[in-house]
Amino acid sequence: MRTITVAERRARLARRHRLSTPAASIDEAVRAVGVLHATDPATVYLSVFARWPGVTVDALDQVLYADRTLLRLHGMRRTLFVAPLDLVPAIQRSCGVAVAAQSRKTYVKLLTEAGVGDATWLAELEEAALAALAARGEATAAQLSVDEPRLRTQITIAPGKPYASTQTITAWILFLLAAEGRIARGRPAGGTWTNTQWTWSPMEKWVPGGVPEVGEDEARAELARRWLAAFGPAPASDLKWWAGWTLTQARKALAAIGAVEVDLDGQPGFLLPEDADPVPEPEPWVALLPALDPTPMGWSTREWYLGEHSGAVFDRTGNVGPTVWSDGRIVGGWAQRPDGEIVFRLLEDVGAAKIAAVEEAVGRWQGWLGALRVAPRGRRHSDLERSLLA
Repeated sequence: MRTITVAERRARLARRHRLSTPAASIDEAVRAVGVLHATDPATVYLSVFARWPGVTVDALDQVLYADRTLLRLHGMRRTLFVAPLDLVPAIQRSCGVAVAAQSRKTYVKLLTEAGVGDATWLAELEEAALAALAARGEATAAQLSVDEPRLRTQITIAPGKPYASTQTITAWILFLLAAEGRIARGRPAGGTWTNTQWTWSPMEKWVPGGVPEVGEDEARAELARRWLAAFGPAPASDLKWWAGWTLTQARKALAAIGAVEVDLDGQPGFLLPEDADPVPEPEPWVALLPALDPTPMGWSTREWYLGEHSGAVFDRTGNVGPTVWSDGRIVGGWAQRPDGEIVFRLLEDVGAAKIAAVEEAVGRWQGWLGALRVAPRGRRHSDLERSLLA
């Protein structure tokens, strides 16, 4: 069994994720990490910029909304991602279907307890919402709720409890339809790249013919292969966490692609069989990565690149804030202040040359963002980020 050291894992991270050597296109930047986190819409743009400094907001908008070679969808761990179109069937079948099924059970329980409806009522409303969307061709949630008034039904969650809340079920219906691959998120309704209010379209309009159907085992195998190509070597438990599968499902998928077992400092890990050759260390490098970037969010076992900095750069719900990297490990964090200034703090001594390189990287980010302001969405500030903004 081949042993892969932490140093080689860091070298693989640098090269595979296009952090030591920039990508040459949007497609290359995205495929380097498999998918982009999209809970915060700004992350999609910032993660591409971190890997391809030549990108512009307009160029990425073109790929997302005109060329439509990338699609925003719910997948692994119920999280929103942007994925290459050819990976969508695997995500949809191996993750989206299960997420939708579990959510449907929850929604039916809440609707029944509230005396609003049952599973049949929910299914009828889904079909009515889909018909209303098809009639318009493209619509916002607000527009659909005008066409189908039942979408404005409100449900009180945990009635009588101090944490009780009232929700309108429009988002529930759209989530189910999207998770099942029946509708697609389009351009943000507000016209800005940081907005989270989407326009929606029937999937057939967005993807001609709809999302191709694949078998569940085939889908898991393909998603595992893409993940391992970007994040291997790694233990099966990391794939289990990242994909939101059971450990049995993760191991079965790894076996299906012929993953090779390797030793990671005494812990078993896996590589693709064609990826077993040693990877040389790149030239020294630094990088700034945005909050929720797919690199730090790609593994559940993070000590080998995170060290003791988890409490500083991750928030209390497990989401990473903006980070500073040096030679394959997190060494600090950064933030954009309300006036647009980018500030950073290092958590360890990296030497004068690396500090100068970080300052140079900050200058590039400052120039790219210009007048744009990025505020956290879908996450809390990390402790380090909060202190930088104080």
